[in-house]
Amino acid sequence: MRGTTNGSTTRRLRTVLSAAIAVCAVTAVLPAAASAAPATGAAGRLTSTVERISVSPNGTQGNGSSTAASITPSGRHVAFTSSATNLGSGASSAQNRPYLRDQQTGQTRRVSDYTPIGSVTVSGDGGYVTYALQWMRNVRVRMEQMSSGSAIAANCSAWSCNQSSFSADGRYLALVILHNQRGSEYQTIEVQDSRTGTTQVVSNMPHLNESRPSMSGDARYVAFQDGESKDVFLRNLPGNSMVGPIEGPSVAASLVQLSDDGSKVVYVAGSDTYVYDVASATSQPVPNVRGVAIDPTGRYLLYAPAGTTGPSSLTLRDLQAGTDEIVSAQPASAETNAVSTGGHDVVFQSTAADIVPDDTNGASDVFVRHFS
Repeated sequence: MRGTTNGSTTRRLRTVLSAAIAVCAVTAVLPAAASAAPATGAAGRLTSTVERISVSPNGTQGNGSSTAASITPSGRHVAFTSSATNLGSGASSAQNRPYLRDQQTGQTRRVSDYTPIGSVTVSGDGGYVTYALQWMRNVRVRMEQMSSGSAIAANCSAWSCNQSSFSADGRYLALVILHNQRGSEYQTIEVQDSRTGTTQVVSNMPHLNESRPSMSGDARYVAFQDGESKDVFLRNLPGNSMVGPIEGPSVAASLVQLSDDGSKVVYVAGSDTYVYDVASATSQPVPNVRGVAIDPTGRYLLYAPAGTTGPSSLTLRDLQAGTDEIVSAQPASAETNAVSTGGHDVVFQSTAADIVPDDTNGASDVFVRHFS
């Protein structure tokens, strides 16, 4: 470990509550949403279907690009961004806006009038949506409470913050805070408690290279990478202990995701992906693939071919059975938090026009692959 230090100091957090934000709700008619015909599965599950979910209230395809999606463990809620102006009332400008879709009710809600930077994340219960946005010259993390329409601006002391990760109930938020004091640039990874207004420092690093914090659903564990030393670490917050580098010495690695139950850490080293088991402190190699996301139980790994950095085919592997299921044979991409519990639903985005029928918008759409 080079340049990474632990921190366990708790300090008061200035929590800023904004005025209530008007959230537009529209009903998306599920039968009208374009779906592909069932396909045969490969891991003991009989069929799979794919559904486009970035659609207007009557099921019409979006008239702009939709991307950066995440899904809750239950598969019920999907958050994404879209520049389409026909997904809900009030979207009059073709700028990216955050949306939340309820798969159970078929309702799509425009979360806010802000433009997110990168992906949007939804808490496990679907009650909160968080995203980064440009705030004057800095970057801020904003957390929207869907039931009340109110928002909490994360405390980004000194400079900027980004790269956030939720607990399942939305109470805890792990994020990176970037500091620039007297010409000295460094970062801290912190877990902020929106209920008590306190924060716990996970790590301090004397550089601004990417650290990608990923928190377990119960907020007990935070995995992160040291982007300078190329090491991956796991912090046990209640135990105030650190494990790492989990990939071993003299190995360059990058973090993909910590499973929601805190049992597995996925990282990439060279052309291979590894799934680290926290209980046994051992790693399972998945050769010649690029890990993209893991399901909340740590059993199902979403991956792309090794060496790819852009859209490519996506495959879901059952790590226990050693079998694969195709999520998208066409070029596609996905974020972390793209797989629901048990690998039943996988959310992804693609510009391909032949994933579902009548795709003629020439834009990126958000899809969900359902396995049953």
